[in-house]
Amino acid sequence: MKEQFLEAYDREHASTMRVLRNYPADKADMRPHPKLRTARELAFVFALESYLGERVWNDEIAKKGLSGKPPQPPESWDGVLDAIEHGAQHFRDIIAAASEDDLNQKVTFMTGPKTMGQTPRIAWLWFLLSDQIHHRGQFSIYLRMADAKVPAIYGPSGDEPWI
Repeated sequence: MKEQFLEAYDREHASTMRVLRNYPADKADMRPHPKLRTARELAFVFALESYLGERVWNDEIAKKGLSGKPPQPPESWDGVLDAIEHGAQHFRDIIAAASEDDLNQKVTFMTGPKTMGQTPRIAWLWFLLSDQIHHRGQFSIYLRMADAKVPAIYGPSGDEPWI
């Protein structure tokens, strides 16, 4: 169970980093719409997921709630990428050190709109990975809008054909 998750985590993280590394640093403050985040803010969501991931892993939401201010994105694009890489590796190390029993323990997390509940860590980890994939899809649109190349993710892209 753990190895299957870590293989998927590593594969998806590598794809996410390929997408983010293709983004032009000089367009980090691009905001496609007033209701959307800047590219830098959206990219930093991947670092925030690792931050939240560790908090949920330790069941801090059940103990302390969702208090405190999350980290803010670094000013530079390279700083954002470094924060993502560091956070992802740290969170991966936590999961890699876990036992099967650890993965089956329940943690408190959102189970619906304005609803908190208990979920096994492994189910929650898959949720978090799916959320990363979702945000990567959002970010691929930013790439196109910034006139950058969109890499192949699950299949060929217009910029990386397979044939």
